[in-house]
Amino acid sequence: MTDWIREHLLTVVTFLPLATGIALLFLRSLPESAWKLVALASTTVTFVLSLGLWTGYDATRPGYQFVQYTTWLPAWGVHYFVGIDGMSLLLVVLTTFLMPLTLLAAWNDVGKQVRTFVFMNLFLETGMIGAFVALNVFQFYVFWEVMLVPMYFIIGIWGGPRRVYAAVKFFLFTMVGSLLMLVAILVLYSLHQQQFGVVSFDLVRPPAGGTPGLLDTVVPLAGQAVWWKTQPWLFAAFALAFGIKVPMVPFHTWLPDAHVEAPTAGSVILAGVLLKMGTYGFVRFALPLFPNAAVELAPVVFALALAGILYGALVAMVQADVKKLVAYSSVAHLGFVMLGIFALNEAGLEGAILQMINHGLSTGALFILVGMIYLRRHTRQIAAFGGIAKPMPVFALLFGVVAMSSIGLPGLNGFVGEFLILAGAFAASPWFGAAATFGVVLAAAYLLWAYRRVFFGPVEEPENRSLIDLDWRERFVVLALLVPIVWIGVYPNPFLRRLDASVGDLLHTMEQKKIAALDYAPPADSIAEVIR
Repeated sequence: MTDWIREHLLTVVTFLPLATGIALLFLRSLPESAWKLVALASTTVTFVLSLGLWTGYDATRPGYQFVQYTTWLPAWGVHYFVGIDGMSLLLVVLTTFLMPLTLLAAWNDVGKQVRTFVFMNLFLETGMIGAFVALNVFQFYVFWEVMLVPMYFIIGIWGGPRRVYAAVKFFLFTMVGSLLMLVAILVLYSLHQQQFGVVSFDLVRPPAGGTPGLLDTVVPLAGQAVWWKTQPWLFAAFALAFGIKVPMVPFHTWLPDAHVEAPTAGSVILAGVLLKMGTYGFVRFALPLFPNAAVELAPVVFALALAGILYGALVAMVQADVKKLVAYSSVAHLGFVMLGIFALNEAGLEGAILQMINHGLSTGALFILVGMIYLRRHTRQIAAFGGIAKPMPVFALLFGVVAMSSIGLPGLNGFVGEFLILAGAFAASPWFGAAATFGVVLAAAYLLWAYRRVFFGPVEEPENRSLIDLDWRERFVVLALLVPIVWIGVYPNPFLRRLDASVGDLLHTMEQKKIAALDYAPPADSIAEVIR
């Protein structure tokens, strides 16, 4: 690795997929197979380079590493500002790991406009990584919105019969929340300018000193300023945008449609990475910027998270379509993540962040496996199967292991995340923790029941007798996903160690900002605004 790449590693990892896609646009005469090979090579190289972030990250240091800062629009406080801490490191590596496997899994799954499909996936990868590494809030918002475009087309062009409806619903739900977040960002920007006399969208102070970041801004509490400049309203605006993306109940209705209609690659990336944008947003922005409001509204979020856990599991249990079952399981699993985040303690936060990774691996693998059986039978109805473990023993074995990881079997990744989340939830609220534990039982019920109906019993459908087991490519994809699933389940320390300093820094920042908000003395004009 050259010195230049080391110094710009985060930028290279972010933009290499998009640069490959743009280069391919100038080589449209290449056959479709060459496009797929180039995209697979590019995403694989991106993953290998991202391992340099993993090995080069100093887990003992709080704050951001691999930082790059370049002036972009200084008059408006907009800069190219990127860096990673332990949380964003794990999410970046998850993204780069999933993308080549997703393309390989969808190798024979795209029957039309293959070149456009390849470009959209490369474009999407850059958008996702860019959002995870952005330390300028304006830059984050640009990447947040950019991600919508390729996913909209992936669902709308290569999806199922109701793909246009699902794509439009996905786009509108996310856009509504995003616009409200944009207004809140501008209010925060204005508060920062009033308090420091300079303009900046930087989340933290840039390298070598300089302008204070938005995290240095004291956001007034209710009664200290006009209502739309206070923590409860600004937190609610951010929470709505992130809650839709998670998705939290009752903002979840776009998700089953998007998952069911999306092609396999779209479902994997949607579940594996895009949903994490919401939970990431809460931890990166909503909690440290508005800690007093986060603590005050934590019981509300706890209640919504618990509703998502139980509702998602119960609805998954009655699904006839196995892909829709997996989709509703995401609502339940992300409910656990939200529960851990708003436990607001070290165990809950580390468990929630680790569970983001676990969900991306396990649910992504489930969607890949569902896509493999759909290619063979052209149906996802559970009733259409039965006894297929006989003609497809390897498929049955791999599906069973992934299902157990999703349930939270000890020795696999899901157990570690759920254990830490429940430990944090019990410490914060024993009643909510106890109620959430019931969601683990329901997860075992719906997944094991579906597994029995699909794989065991007599082979009654003639089409099932001639099913062909997984080929080498398909086995490689699933086995590659099983490596981190088992690794995290058996030895999670390398992952948790990279989270310790970041989570401790977050909790410390929240405590400092809570005290600063309580001691805040509003200027005379703010008091006049409140009186009016």
